[in-house]
Amino acid sequence: MIQAFREAGYEIAIDDFGTGYSNLHNLHALNVDILKIDKTFVDTLTTNNTSHLIAEHIIEMARGLRLKTIAEGVETPEQVSWLYKRGVQYCQGWLFAKAMPAREFMQWLANAPAPANVPQPPRHAEI
Repeated sequence: MIQAFREAGYEIAIDDFGTGYSNLHNLHALNVDILKIDKTFVDTLTTNNTSHLIAEHIIEMARGLRLKTIAEGVETPEQVSWLYKRGVQYCQGWLFAKAMPAREFMQWLANAPAPANVPQPPRHAEI
């Protein structure tokens, strides 16, 4: 089934990486394109050395495997800056917008300005 999605042009992501069932075995077995760094690491990465180290190692591992990275649960400009400096390509969270239905999202996307004081991703991020 995963191959059918891939052939249709979809990318495959492991959600909540570092917690629950999103383990190294699944990373290898599922042949994914994207790692989503779990919010539990993002919450305290600028204040907790353990979260900081775990997030850095996840990012470095993803880079070595040539995977894209998405950080979940981003709530502060400091988190965005920390993540982009270390090569995370995408951030999602309440800093940007609340969770919303697809129709509402399309309207929001058409009208929403970029959040003020939020670092922008590098133009040419290497994967």
